[in-house]
Amino acid sequence: MGFLSAVSGLFGWIYTFCWSASFYPQLLLNIRRKSTSGTTVDFPFINVLGFVAYFVSNVAFYYSPVIRSQYAARHSGLTPTVQFNDITFALHAAVISAITVSQYLLARPLWGFAPSAGTRPSRFIHGVAVGCFVAVFATWMVVTSAASKGPIDPATDWCELDIVYAVGYVKLVITLIKLWPQILTNYRNKSTRGWSIWQVTLDFVGGVLSTGQQGIDSYLQHDWSGITGNPVKFALGNIAIVYDCVFFAQHYVLYSGAHGKDGDYEEESLLPDDEERRRGRLD
Repeated sequence: MGFLSAVSGLFGWIYTFCWSASFYPQLLLNIRRKSTSGTTVDFPFINVLGFVAYFVSNVAFYYSPVIRSQYAARHSGLTPTVQFNDITFALHAAVISAITVSQYLLARPLWGFAPSAGTRPSRFIHGVAVGCFVAVFATWMVVTSAASKGPIDPATDWCELDIVYAVGYVKLVITLIKLWPQILTNYRNKSTRGWSIWQVTLDFVGGVLSTGQQGIDSYLQHDWSGITGNPVKFALGNIAIVYDCVFFAQHYVLYSGAHGKDGDYEEESLLPDDEERRRGRLD
């Protein structure tokens, strides 16, 4: 058991590193290219909301005595499988996603990037964000109404734990839809130009290890409610694996000849033919 606990901890910090590092390749690629062309702001924009929600729910599960006691009442006396590395990852991801969003919304004044398409969030993404706020507010109203009627039983009644779950499900919903705009953009362009494959690779490794850590923790508790009681973390790892496989297929199979080295975007040259010949690009 001591060995498995050590493996769980190792998996946790490695997945935290991989998932945290996965936010940098796109950020740095945009800086190197001085452009966000080939990508859309929808992904990092909705990511900010998702990771703020994930951070809030993890902090509540990890630190709040009320939430932890209600969780135990609902899950046979067990404690949440949230680890400290989950909190640090969520906070870091929210900050880096916000910086990446600024590359789209403040491309020229802050970063000096050339204008490109996809620098404004779509109506669909705006709708998802508004819907998430409405859902959490509605859950809060239900819990408040239940509490006003007298003592509650956390095992069966609506309570503060359900608000935390609602906030966590915001992250889950966002994870389900946030990558579709980029998948469709790659499909329309028939290319993964501008979309860093390194972030996909790191995200894939993080998803595998995150799911593995939760499985080990549940095994050590001799109860799979470690997964059912924290479905957001379990879903995040598995959804990441599925989406990353789609991007791998686009990058290495479907559009393998339509991207630069390491998924970079090589701008079409606008130099005259004689300059092209001087650079050795034409015979």
